[in-house]
Amino acid sequence: MKKLVKLFFAVVLTVGVSMGVNAQSLKIGHVDSGAIMEIMPERTKIEQDIQAYAAELQAELQAMYAEYQNKLQDYQANQATLSNLIRQSKEKEIVDLETRISEFQASADMAMQNKQLELLNPLIEKVQNAVNAVGKEKGFTYIFDKAAGAVVFIGDNAVDITADVKAKLGL
Repeated sequence: MKKLVKLFFAVVLTVGVSMGVNAQSLKIGHVDSGAIMEIMPERTKIEQDIQAYAAELQAELQAMYAEYQNKLQDYQANQATLSNLIRQSKEKEIVDLETRISEFQASADMAMQNKQLELLNPLIEKVQNAVNAVGKEKGFTYIFDKAAGAVVFIGDNAVDITADVKAKLGL
């Protein structure tokens, strides 16, 4: 039993010492990629393109909704005078148009997300490449991104490489 206790303490001591040595060789920094992306000149053009695409989708949706309103008002105004067959046909048209509007809205939301990713990915990749380059140049083991929300605490002695990344990007 005493040998087991001694072995346990020897293992704990060895692990503790090796962790201390490893922790001393770690170099950890952080960056705020969101702040960097906000000041990149490409960002303005990307935002304009996203807004233009959103306006295009919105115009199509409004046209569909206007058609729906017209058909609904026409149906409501003439409902009493319509034969059963024509009334059922108009009701089906209105229901089909409601379905098309709902489907278009869902696909437009997805298309909008895809467009944002398509336009923002090159910018994100550019920032990531600059972070990687600064990390290698300065010998960092880990770099956390404040914009990603994964950093829980940043101490006074933490190294902020945001300025270095901005310099690498020429900002």
